[in-house]
Amino acid sequence: MEVAVIIALGMQDWLDAGIIIGILLLNAVVGWYQEKQAADVVASLKGDIAMKARVVRDGREVEIRARELVPGDIIIIEEGHVVAGDARLICEYDNADGQAQYQAELTAQDVTSPRGEKFEESDEEGTPHIGHAIVAIDQSAITGESLAVDKYMTDTVYYTTGCKRGKAYAVVTAGAQASFVGKTASLVQGAKDSGHFKAIMDSIGTTLLVLVVFWILTAWIGGFYRNLHIVEDSNNLLTYALILLIIGVPVGLPVVTTTTLAVGAAYLAKEKAIVQKLTAIESLAGVDILCSDKTGTLTANQLSVREPFVMEGVDINWMMAVAALASSHNIKALDPIDKITILTLKRYPKAKEMISEGWKTEKFTPFDPVSKRITAVCTHKGVRYTCAKGAPKAVLALTNCSEEQSAIFKEKATEFARRGFRSLAVAVQEEDGPWEMLGMISLFDPPRADTAQTIAEAQALGLSVKMLTGDAIAIAKETCRMLALGTKVYNSDKLLHSDMAGTAIHDLCERADGFAEVFPEHKYQVVEMLQQRGHLTAMTGDGVNDAPSLKKSDCGIAVEGATEAAQAAADIVFLAPGLSTIVSAIKISRQIFQRMKAYIQYRIALCLHLEIYLVTSMIIINETIRADLIVFLALFADLATIAVAYDTAHYEKRPVEWQLPKIWIISIVLGALLALGTWILRGTLWLPDGGVIQDYGSVQEIIFLQVALTENWLIFVTRGFETTPSWQLVSAIFGVDILASVFAGFGWFSDGLGEPSSPASLSTKLSQNGATDIVTIVVIWVYSIACVVVIAIVYQVMTRMKSLNDLGRKKRSAQDTMMENILTHLSKVALEHERDEKGGDRFYLAQKQVIEEEE
Repeated sequence: MEVAVIIALGMQDWLDAGIIIGILLLNAVVGWYQEKQAADVVASLKGDIAMKARVVRDGREVEIRARELVPGDIIIIEEGHVVAGDARLICEYDNADGQAQYQAELTAQDVTSPRGEKFEESDEEGTPHIGHAIVAIDQSAITGESLAVDKYMTDTVYYTTGCKRGKAYAVVTAGAQASFVGKTASLVQGAKDSGHFKAIMDSIGTTLLVLVVFWILTAWIGGFYRNLHIVEDSNNLLTYALILLIIGVPVGLPVVTTTTLAVGAAYLAKEKAIVQKLTAIESLAGVDILCSDKTGTLTANQLSVREPFVMEGVDINWMMAVAALASSHNIKALDPIDKITILTLKRYPKAKEMISEGWKTEKFTPFDPVSKRITAVCTHKGVRYTCAKGAPKAVLALTNCSEEQSAIFKEKATEFARRGFRSLAVAVQEEDGPWEMLGMISLFDPPRADTAQTIAEAQALGLSVKMLTGDAIAIAKETCRMLALGTKVYNSDKLLHSDMAGTAIHDLCERADGFAEVFPEHKYQVVEMLQQRGHLTAMTGDGVNDAPSLKKSDCGIAVEGATEAAQAAADIVFLAPGLSTIVSAIKISRQIFQRMKAYIQYRIALCLHLEIYLVTSMIIINETIRADLIVFLALFADLATIAVAYDTAHYEKRPVEWQLPKIWIISIVLGALLALGTWILRGTLWLPDGGVIQDYGSVQEIIFLQVALTENWLIFVTRGFETTPSWQLVSAIFGVDILASVFAGFGWFSDGLGEPSSPASLSTKLSQNGATDIVTIVVIWVYSIACVVVIAIVYQVMTRMKSLNDLGRKKRSAQDTMMENILTHLSKVALEHERDEKGGDRFYLAQKQVIEEEE
């Protein structure tokens, strides 16, 4: 279109140049305004989930957004919170002498400013730390280590890592953008990732541009045979090029598609789904497998304690008291299991009395996926007790239970699991004595009332739901049974530590209904295997550890209550709980996709319509629609269809794909039919009585009106007939149609009789001033409606053809046996290092060692 402006200016065609510039500006302004409106809706919700930081300013603690932190700020880091920037630990929160100790340590390390850190080579043992650990930090998203890392005075804590234990002051050394994680993220974002949507738009735009060049070349060759000049005369080769450039390169294509995505993001925001990047809408629409976590998504995340199991001779009140002591004391960020454990004390008044008798917690170690337990060292009347709570197998391994006691304990744990209960074993150690197993607490998280129905609805949409949970396999199977999800649930160890061939593992992953005892690396593996089979996969997650799998998936979904790290890695963040919100978002994304596909088919057909008609009329009868009217046709098409972003589109019952071959075939047929309809109307104007002309009319205005009407109404065909068009779309198109009719009625920009065609139309009803009577305009409306009806019938027939319906769809569940086996074998190989007696290094390949757990 910019080239068309240059040609128009070169020909001193000021009117056309001005209108084309106006079209460009209109598209830019409308696109900007629509995107801004949608972005404001999303931004208002994003503000609710923005990372916050507790900072000391003007001598008091205030909460600010993390992005407002600057180096030198003093922030407070505490259990359950995410570190809001790279920072150096100063001291514990309640240490009055901490600042002086910190300054002394800085002087000793020669570090005098927030950014003046000095790192020196050290031996393998590292630099000795002063005092005890201040906080424990979960760095799994950065290092991959499952265990929390103890951090001491002057140690650095990193942005987006989570505090698992302790409360401390720290001085900010770098904000989010300049942090270690922020720099890494900028490197990833700096890599050119055009995305699938942009690649599709570029492909369509390039093809249309090639077609324009072809049609211009064809028109010029025809013009040479008619001895047309490049510039002279009203019909010249540059005018042909100008006309074909205006109609052949739709300036509104990127604007309308981007606006549709932006408005779609606003629709999703109303469903409490925040779109982090617009192209995620396209990915979500094409997803065919949803890997969902259990807690909070499939279940209600409302834990309740069922009947506890106590070992023989153990007081149930003592067991509940120990379970409460082995819980976090941070009320602001209380784990759901710890919360329900403490709330259950209301049912056990004696247990509540026990823990109110002067107990003091000396040390608290939060849960980690390696030890699978929580421990707390407490003192009472001078006696030290170590309280433990965690996975039954992990806690049982601490104790010295007899075989008979172990058998009873395991049998009860299995029974609880079969009933869908999550078991929590409780044990205690007095001083340095043996560990005593006290019993088990059974927890139940009921499925959401709407989950089973939602899963059935998802399956009807061609979506396969797989449950990934950290619970035991028996619990996972029972949950799947209650949800009618299928009971092909496997232990996650089969993914990484199996002796099966690579293809067999991929088959297992593809047909499974879920996996139990899942760790973050298993989630990543599931996504990778499904993607290798050609599936588009969505993954839900909420923890810091879920970030890699969320980033890896085609559409990462951070569920309600997710950590900041998970939200940052996700493509879409949900603020409402449950699977129904995700399925609802998939429907909306498919509707958005349908709007874009309908518009693209429509726009390609419009380009081909005028290119076919105009080039053939240029060659056959040496006639074209005036450039002034062509500019208005382009303007009307853009004005009418900007409203397509608000259309009430339907959604397909299967995952959607672009299917470019199908789009092009349908668009070519529609364009050819439109051109045929225009030629039929043009043919009637050679009849002696004027054909379609009733009283008087103009060739230019009649063709202009018929083209405008049929092209505008074509969007009603390509959008489908499953739903009623929105009032915005109908109003916009009807308004443009009335305007086009006014143009024809008054003969605006028709140039009177204009240049005669060859052969010329000799009817006496041709008007001298280019005006067309109202009756003729009505006849053209009726004829145009008939054309659109025929086109709609053809379109319906084509879309119902099975061969065409599946054309261009990628094969999902495609397997490459050789590559899958190779990759699986490579994943089991490790590089080992050892030193010989002379101190030399030696590296060799070996099979990874897998530590088998006892059942």
